[in-house]
Amino acid sequence: MNRAQGANLYAGAVRGLLSLVVGLSIYQLVSESGSFAKALMPELLVIFRTFADMGLDGTMFAHAGHTLIRVLMGWVLAIVIAIPLGFWMARNKSVEEFFLPLVSVFMPIPSLAWVPVFILWFGLGDTTTIMVVFYAACFPTVINTWTGVRSVSRLWIRAGQSLGANSSQLFWSVIIPGSSPFIISGVRQSFQRAWIAVIGAEMIAASDWGLGWVIFDSKEFLSTDVMLASVLVIGIIGYLFEKFFLSKLEKHTVVKWGMLKKQTEES
Repeated sequence: MNRAQGANLYAGAVRGLLSLVVGLSIYQLVSESGSFAKALMPELLVIFRTFADMGLDGTMFAHAGHTLIRVLMGWVLAIVIAIPLGFWMARNKSVEEFFLPLVSVFMPIPSLAWVPVFILWFGLGDTTTIMVVFYAACFPTVINTWTGVRSVSRLWIRAGQSLGANSSQLFWSVIIPGSSPFIISGVRQSFQRAWIAVIGAEMIAASDWGLGWVIFDSKEFLSTDVMLASVLVIGIIGYLFEKFFLSKLEKHTVVKWGMLKKQTEES
C-alpha cells in the first residue's frame, strides 16, 4: 500500500467514524430531550450496558449464533441454486421463457407474507425460518446473474472465438468475468434481503432463540434496551460481513479482473 492509498483509507475510516458519532449523538440528544419516556428510548449508556451484560453472560452470542446459522443456510442454498439457474436462463431461450414469468410473479411478493404458509407446512422453528431466507435471497441472485450474462459484450465473445477459445474457455475466461459485477451485486442484495427476512421470520416462527425472537419478546416486557442492543448486534454483524467477506470477494474477483475500479482509484 502506497502513501496515497493509506491516506485515502485513513480518510474513509475517519468519515465512517464521524457518521457513526453523529448518528449516535442525535439519538442521545433526542433521548435526553424528554420527547420519549426513558423506558421507550433509553440513553446510550443503558443500551451499551445491556449489550455488555448480554455479551458477558453469553446470551447475546447464543442468539446471534442461531440467527447467523439460519441466515447463512438459507442464503448459501439460494446462491447455490440461483446462480446456475440465472446462467441457464441467459444461455437457453426455452428455460428463460419458462422461468422468467415465475420469477416476475414471485419476486415482488414479500418473503414475510409466506411465513404463515411455511408455518403450516413446516411448523415453528428453523426449517420455516431458513425457507423464508431462501425465498428472500433467491430472486435477486437469479435476476442479477441472468442480467449479467446477457450483458456480456458480443465483441468479447467473438474476440475469444477468433483466438481459438472453445466453449469451456469462453465460459470461464469471458462470460464469468464479464457478468461478475452483476453477480456480486446480486449476492450483496440477496444477503441484505436474507438478513431482513431472517429477523422478521424469527419474530413470528422462531422458538426461544434468535435476535428477531429477542426483539419481539422484549416488546412484551417493555425492555427497549434489550431490543436496541439486539438491533446494534444486527448492524455490527452486517457491517463485519460486508467488510470482511463481500468486499474481499469483490476485491479478488471483479476488481482483480479489471471489471470494477477500486474506490481509491476513483477518488
